[in-house]
Amino acid sequence: MTRGELRVYLGAAPGVGKTYRMLDEAHRRRDRGADVVIGFVECHGRVLTEAMVDDLETVPRRRVAYRGSSFEEMDLEAVLRRRPQVVLVDELAHTNVPGSGSAKRWEDIEVLLEAGITVLSTLNIQHLESLNDVVEQITGVRQRETVPDAWVRGADQIELVDMTPEALRRRLAHGNVYAPEKIDASLSNYFRAGNLSALRELALLWLAGRVDAELEQYRSEHGVTDTWEARERVVVALTGGPEGETLVRRAARIAQRGKGADLLAVHVARSDGLTGADPALLARQRLLVESLGGTYHQVLGEDVPRALIAFARGVNATQLVLGASRRGRIARMFSPGIGATTTALSGAIDVHLVTHEQVGLRTRARAVSPVSRRRRLAACALAFMALLSVGFGLGFSTDEANLASGVVLVFATVTVVALVGGLWPALLASVCGSALLNLLYTEPYFTLTVAHPQSLLALAGFVVVAVSVSLVVDQAARRTREAAQAGAEAQLLATVAGNVLRGSRPLEALMERLLETFSFTSVSLLERRPGAVGGPEHRRDPRDWSVVASAVREGEESCRAPAQGDIDVPVDDRLTLVVRGREPEAGDRRVIEAFAAQAAVALRQERLAREAATVKPLAEADRMRTALLSAVSHDLRAPLASAKASVTSLRSREVSFSEEDREGLLAMADESLDQLTRLVTDLLDMSRLQAGVLGVGLESLPLRESVFAALEQFGGEAAAVRVDVPEELPDVRADPGLLDRVLANVVGNALRFSPAGAPPAVSASWVGDTVEVLVIDHGPGIPEEDRERMFVPFQRLGDTDTGTGLGLGLALSQGFAEAMGGSLAPDSTPGGGLTMRLVLRAAAPDAAGAAPPPGGAEGRADSRT
Repeated sequence: MTRGELRVYLGAAPGVGKTYRMLDEAHRRRDRGADVVIGFVECHGRVLTEAMVDDLETVPRRRVAYRGSSFEEMDLEAVLRRRPQVVLVDELAHTNVPGSGSAKRWEDIEVLLEAGITVLSTLNIQHLESLNDVVEQITGVRQRETVPDAWVRGADQIELVDMTPEALRRRLAHGNVYAPEKIDASLSNYFRAGNLSALRELALLWLAGRVDAELEQYRSEHGVTDTWEARERVVVALTGGPEGETLVRRAARIAQRGKGADLLAVHVARSDGLTGADPALLARQRLLVESLGGTYHQVLGEDVPRALIAFARGVNATQLVLGASRRGRIARMFSPGIGATTTALSGAIDVHLVTHEQVGLRTRARAVSPVSRRRRLAACALAFMALLSVGFGLGFSTDEANLASGVVLVFATVTVVALVGGLWPALLASVCGSALLNLLYTEPYFTLTVAHPQSLLALAGFVVVAVSVSLVVDQAARRTREAAQAGAEAQLLATVAGNVLRGSRPLEALMERLLETFSFTSVSLLERRPGAVGGPEHRRDPRDWSVVASAVREGEESCRAPAQGDIDVPVDDRLTLVVRGREPEAGDRRVIEAFAAQAAVALRQERLAREAATVKPLAEADRMRTALLSAVSHDLRAPLASAKASVTSLRSREVSFSEEDREGLLAMADESLDQLTRLVTDLLDMSRLQAGVLGVGLESLPLRESVFAALEQFGGEAAAVRVDVPEELPDVRADPGLLDRVLANVVGNALRFSPAGAPPAVSASWVGDTVEVLVIDHGPGIPEEDRERMFVPFQRLGDTDTGTGLGLGLALSQGFAEAMGGSLAPDSTPGGGLTMRLVLRAAAPDAAGAAPPPGGAEGRADSRT
């Protein structure tokens, strides 16, 4: 059976017109003769959407009973029996009510696709799993209903339904998205212009990534290797040399000429793990690339030009930026160089050769022997002694029978000397060995004179072979040492990078690590003060520098100016790493420079963390201010408007009210003003709690009386509440007014959410010096991941409006409980529902009038409901 096609209408936010666009497509397909039905479409009371639904066939929905309530879901089995060509299924991220079959609606859609039915569906960008955390940071709302990105990317078609933030806010203000009572709160919170702009950009970027993937798949399937300039991508090649920053900035300027162009930096490393690149320079260049909005990549390859071209074609690059050759004229005569070879291989990719200050300079400094002077002298002595031993061993005999043995022994001597002392002692050994063979085996014997040309040719061949052997052995030994050093450096640098990523103080860890690794006496990271003037005096004056971080051994002091150290490594224009203790070797300096680059990263990381910590209270204050304005504009305005309308009506002389009507209007005004008083009181109490100035007067209170006093506020509703508060409970230490408000709030919530036939219950027990009150309901409950948000001010979970109020009840209740030395926390009710657990301190026995009975744990168990 052929799998059906999936078409998804993707939007940045609710209300952009996804469902309307889906219905419009359904009408077009129906008019072309397709069999189209509606599986599930949610109109949300929008008139235009309802008009589009009226003339389309709709499969009746399935009603599912859950926890005493009835819900409507798509009837999957009915749609499969109907077997249309096209079915409309709205809101694919929706979570089905338990008992519906599949847990998620997108799983129902997968069943329809497997049955060969084409599906049209809708999705908001905030429901994608990979963007869930990002959306929460932007909007402050975590989406519980998500769908895997991979499943959505597998859709046959994804169409973006786009709308500017201003247009969407106008739609919302005109009542085309939500009911009028939700407009003010929505405009002030989720539908702020900044939120909508960010969500819109997320949707565009996510869809652009899918378009790139589709383009890459098409190119791969059709064997397309040529560059398609669908988007400018600029690749800059970095060698790890000092010219890298010039190349990166030049490439960034090229990328900025085309809007939306990508900048990619690539470094080609040798596959043997050895590299001539400076890790510190590469680290700084990587930071520069990332600060300019680009990405850094590293690939392996022996043939640099082919590796660059392969990478550029793999990312569909349009331009490649290279540095002009640093080699001299003689070197360029023998090889065209990387730039010319890359240009010849580039094809449709434009290659830019950028000049820089390093042009014409040698690519590498004079080779320094990795073998110490002492080892070279020891190798020379070994060669002299070994050759003498060979001569005495052969008895300085000219017997041709000893010729083979002499040649083998001399070759062995050259090889051993090359391993011990490197190239030059081995060359000396080969020359001396050839002279020994000349003395013993060429006529005239025991002289350096060569009588026959054949003998001269044989000696020259021996020297060439001996020199070749010594070169090969020295090169192998050199590479072995370089590989071991490179491995050690890589392990050390990996540890350094790990220190930056882990720990709360990565900069201090880096300083300590550098101090221990190279046995320095002090390590200091200095930062130039603003306004300091450069020059020699500037390097010596501690007043021009500040110590950002340091690590010193006991009894030592940190350096306070670059001139006070044995070596200083400039990191950038402001930062310098200064060490004291010993002069490091050339290879060690490269690693120290890498430490310095990572120290700059760690410093930036710490400063960003401090800035984030500073900004967080401001962001929280802004959120609270926004929520307060929303609450004031909505929740305070309603009772104020009711009271104003009642008073205005009573003062009117145009209408004559009966006594009954006058009493009704006065009662409405009185009730509205009482409600307004409670709201203002809650606001003032919340401000006192946050400022830490709430007045609390603790005294001994009988808990049973406090519970019944709180229940009296609910009148007849309280009759259904089951109460199990033992009379022998000890008194509690609490503030009478605060305790009454806490109990009233949690009991009121339990009454509001308890289903019919399952009234809430209040029970109390004690253990030790604490008394615990449980307010139990069997309502819908709250998922564990949302329980912390229950106590956030100005918020109602699920964006529901279940009555009047600012959303401060639970926040105030928790604050009051903690102010009295107790706690308030949610828990799950066995069988479903929510249990609020209020813990208070028990009063002293003499104050309570009675002490808890012995065996507190048993007493607690007996007193539970």
